[in-house]
Amino acid sequence: MGDEGHQIRRGRKFDQVLSGAREIFLRDGYEGASVDDIARAAGVSKATLYSYFPDKRLLFLEVAKAECRRAADEAEALIDDNAPVATVLRLAGERIVAFAQSDFGQRMFRMCVAESDRFPALGEAFYESGPQLIRERLTVFLAKAVARGEVRIDDLDLAADQFAQLCKADLHDRVIFGRGGAQSGDVARVVEGAVAMFMARYGV
Repeated sequence: MGDEGHQIRRGRKFDQVLSGAREIFLRDGYEGASVDDIARAAGVSKATLYSYFPDKRLLFLEVAKAECRRAADEAEALIDDNAPVATVLRLAGERIVAFAQSDFGQRMFRMCVAESDRFPALGEAFYESGPQLIRERLTVFLAKAVARGEVRIDDLDLAADQFAQLCKADLHDRVIFGRGGAQSGDVARVVEGAVAMFMARYGV
């Protein structure tokens, strides 16, 4: 896998290949993942794997984007646009923290940092499928809340970014620097604090 000029194609075993690749990338990292192991985990031949993804980077990018989209879609499915703002923010905050603290989320973050020089497209793709997607979906909800007169926000993008960052207070640094993952009580305390600060600033 080395020709980045090719593009991926979709077919009957596309999801099967992604599932196997996700398993191996999480286990071995980007550089450590071998084509043989990915094909074995996916239950396909190397020829089939190459036919879908002629370049390992394309496969890794697709795995990252698919996982981020899945997490965002699951969170959005739980959100009722007509629910009180604080209720929706609390739920969104819990999902943001859950993804950031997950094994996949942590490994992706570390890989983006480690591969930033050699593989800048990885960080860009992860941002577009992760933080940017969260911002876009929060912005849509907040715009509706503004129209209903529940909050007063001039810069929706900034407000969405602020809330996402508030939800990471201490939790992100603690896990990144090897101080251990967050406990349920820690998550609840941080998310409740994020909601309270957000509503104190923007609530009507």
